[in-house]
Amino acid sequence: MIKIEPNILERINTWLTPSFDAETQEFIKNSIAHNPQEIQESFYKDLEFGTGGMRGVMGVGTNRINKYTLGRATQGLSDYMLSYFPKETPKVAIAYDCRHNSKSLAKIVADVFSANGIEVFLFEDLRPTPELSFALKHLKCHCGIVLTASHNPPEYNGYKVYWQDGGQLVPPQDNDIVNKINATPYSNIKFKSNSSLIHYIGKDVDEVFINASIKSGSFNTPKAAKDNLTIVFTSLHGTSITLVPETLKKAGYKNVHIVKEQEVPNGDFPTVKSPNPEEPAALKMALELANKVNADIVIGTDPDCDRLGVAVRNLNGELELLNGNQTMIMMTDFLLKQWKADDKIKGKEFIASTIVSTPMMSVLGNAYNVECKIVLTGFKWIAKLIKDYNQLDFIGGGEESFGFMVGDFVRDKDAVTATLLACEIAAQAKAKDSSFFKELIELYIQHGYYRERLISITKKGIEGAQEIQQMMIDARENPLTQVNGSKVIKIEDYELSIVKNMITGKEEAIHVPKSNVLIYYTEDGSKVALRPSGTEPKIKFYISANSKLNNASEFNKTSTELEAKIDAIVKDMKLN
Repeated sequence: MIKIEPNILERINTWLTPSFDAETQEFIKNSIAHNPQEIQESFYKDLEFGTGGMRGVMGVGTNRINKYTLGRATQGLSDYMLSYFPKETPKVAIAYDCRHNSKSLAKIVADVFSANGIEVFLFEDLRPTPELSFALKHLKCHCGIVLTASHNPPEYNGYKVYWQDGGQLVPPQDNDIVNKINATPYSNIKFKSNSSLIHYIGKDVDEVFINASIKSGSFNTPKAAKDNLTIVFTSLHGTSITLVPETLKKAGYKNVHIVKEQEVPNGDFPTVKSPNPEEPAALKMALELANKVNADIVIGTDPDCDRLGVAVRNLNGELELLNGNQTMIMMTDFLLKQWKADDKIKGKEFIASTIVSTPMMSVLGNAYNVECKIVLTGFKWIAKLIKDYNQLDFIGGGEESFGFMVGDFVRDKDAVTATLLACEIAAQAKAKDSSFFKELIELYIQHGYYRERLISITKKGIEGAQEIQQMMIDARENPLTQVNGSKVIKIEDYELSIVKNMITGKEEAIHVPKSNVLIYYTEDGSKVALRPSGTEPKIKFYISANSKLNNASEFNKTSTELEAKIDAIVKDMKLN
């Protein structure tokens, strides 16, 4: 018999009070008697705000997504907004994805806001996350919420908070709001709505968003080039089906084949093990359809339509799934070329990426004399750059985890506009007897061939969280001196805010917010980053190696060599 820890039992007992409904209390009592391990997991901590907001498994408990944890978050946020905007009636926009309970939870969140006198604009049905960022600014709201768990498994849901600029919460404001939420008793939640303050939005906002997306993602591609491009698209049972097909059609792309089996939104994601376009298996059906119709490009988006996976035909004519770094450098270089051709690069522009993404982004920036700003993982940090450097023009930017943002009309990764941009690149390349893949190889010839790989190790539950914590402690206390036989010459520790030159011993400060990330740089140009996920029970290892590429005929050989080098790093670090 598992004995429940006294401190956890105390947390459980709080939920056996009249502030919680009879069904919740009955479930807890039954779990204490029959499933103590699960109830401990559900109550041992509060859900935390990570890189993508608050995300977790749905169920009863403080460590679960439910009406009370979201109600408490919304009540705390309401109290904060009312004090932050004392002379205004605050307004909030709310969107939600295809997941189980998303619609009902979104309505509960709307009810709590309205009960506190806050005006609510609630989407009438599921919509992509980037449209929420857009709608927030378009409707001049003070705050925005989207109910989503991105690409997590079906049992998850989540709660992302956006502020007036359209970007997600960042320090110090996020800490102020989290403190306010943590100080909010569950008994203070106002669940009784004021329906007169809840307005439903839909097609009117869709139309404005689609037009803005086309304006930002279109680059004078001739009609003939668009007509000659064959596209396969899958929404992976998610929200993108509401906007992407219409956006492509309105932008002039006619040959779009949609994977019908994955077209209908479904929180069970029945045709895939994981609705994550980072994983090749998720695009299996799309690739099969693409081979049937001889498509040039395959695009799949995650459930809330902020990430996209892209597959194009390689040198052998076979469809190959690109990684997020490859898609990002292609999109960034294309944008930089357009800006340069239009004589818009004046020294007041920037691109952006993250500390665990490919170093090639900085190389591209240097090639165009455009600054590449590097920030912590998560698009909220890229959005913050736009706000902090509002005297500069943001061209575009992304991160290795299959996210990209074109310009600043949306302040989060945006798979709607990025899908259109990918088609523009492919159409223009094909029109000049090249291809998306050949253009990628040209970038490697010009700037060096950077190859990356992500290794994710899952550690679930209380013990898993402790294991991940210990792995990071060990990495700090006993740092690697070499990786695959190459000497470590620099270590960046974002938790301690220190970068140390391992040759000279000199230490310098890192001027970004603290984050539990450790990055090794080696003498041969390799890079290895360690980072616990902020939204999943995983620790992630990001590995980068690079080499010179002389010409396209050496591409396959150099690819094999770089993959072998990464394999050796994985083996050396015992990650397989």
